[in-house]
Amino acid sequence: MEALVSSSDVLFVLLGAIMVLAMHAGFAFLELGTVRKKNQVNALVKIMVDFSVSTIAYFFIGYSIAYGVNFFSGADVLAANNGFGLVKFFFLLTFAAAIPAIVSGGIAERAKFNPQLAATFLIVGFIYPFFEGIAWNNHYGLQDWLLANFGAKFHDFAGSVVVHAMGGWIALAAVMLLGARSGRYGKDGRVHAHPPSNIPFLALGAWILTVGWFGFNVMSAQAIQGISGLVAVNSLMALVGGTLAALVIGKNDPGFVHNGPLAGLVAVCAGSDVMHPLGALATGLVAGALFVWAFTKTQNRLKIDDVLGVWPLHGLCGAWGGIAAGIFGAKALGGIGGISLMSQLLGTGLGVLIALVGGVIVYGALKMLVGIRLGQEEEFDGADLSIHKIVSSADD
Repeated sequence: MEALVSSSDVLFVLLGAIMVLAMHAGFAFLELGTVRKKNQVNALVKIMVDFSVSTIAYFFIGYSIAYGVNFFSGADVLAANNGFGLVKFFFLLTFAAAIPAIVSGGIAERAKFNPQLAATFLIVGFIYPFFEGIAWNNHYGLQDWLLANFGAKFHDFAGSVVVHAMGGWIALAAVMLLGARSGRYGKDGRVHAHPPSNIPFLALGAWILTVGWFGFNVMSAQAIQGISGLVAVNSLMALVGGTLAALVIGKNDPGFVHNGPLAGLVAVCAGSDVMHPLGALATGLVAGALFVWAFTKTQNRLKIDDVLGVWPLHGLCGAWGGIAAGIFGAKALGGIGGISLMSQLLGTGLGVLIALVGGVIVYGALKMLVGIRLGQEEEFDGADLSIHKIVSSADD
């Protein structure tokens, strides 16, 4: 029998959903400020439409795969507990929709619009909820196996691995299959800089995400009696650590400084409810440094044209967060305990594997069937023609 919840719980989760929904404006402005000016409209339209497609995919398919809920089985499902099941869906949808928002930043400025919508539907409808069900709904008995063998289940309180690492590693597959933007790398191996078009917009996006993250993390309790000030303070300490590390390692670069808090927040999601604040600070410091190092290496040495650095920011820092929960959640390091480093390693590795394989399958299939990259004329023009025509007609 489903446990009774109060109307306060409904409001609590609804407010969390609204805060995370607002974070999608942060994704939009972060991308808007980073891409070249000619691609700004494309970035805005893509984030909005991706969220809408994600809603359809998650409502009809993904949520059922992850949690076995069918909204078409009768009115009781809709009315029970003041509609708590519906606002829970809304809250978890905003997490699911973050996956294509993350991917969008990596593939910016050369991806076709309509194939990306198809990828969004497949990822949110099938790939993401498959791992979500394993990590958060005990599917396939993996969590019970980890508990039996290592003394604790895989712990990811707010999605360092389930959301961020998944998004980052799917994005890596997409970026690799797309290839670099035209003119990004010369034949002699030199990197041709494409600096951010608007630092204030980039900063605004980072601030919107940072503020919304407290809904992302704190409201992951999903019940008002489960709310924890520890989660809030750990989120604060991690964002501070990420910012300071990015400032120092990134040599005052404003792009790094504004991504630093996001790196720390990505990393602290998993263990924000079990770490000591000093552990959260350390987690953020490592994440901020990891982001700057990995972004620089992927762009300049490995020639991976990940426009917003979403693989370093979400993929690597998210994986680090899953592991950090196993380190700093331990009682020996001031944490609350009840966590296993081995379970964290295995759970994180599984999430990365599913994301990478899923990304290769989805984007590889779309590349073969319909193509995923703009033609050179469209790329230099600054947008997918389907969007460009709309903007041109509006200007006329």
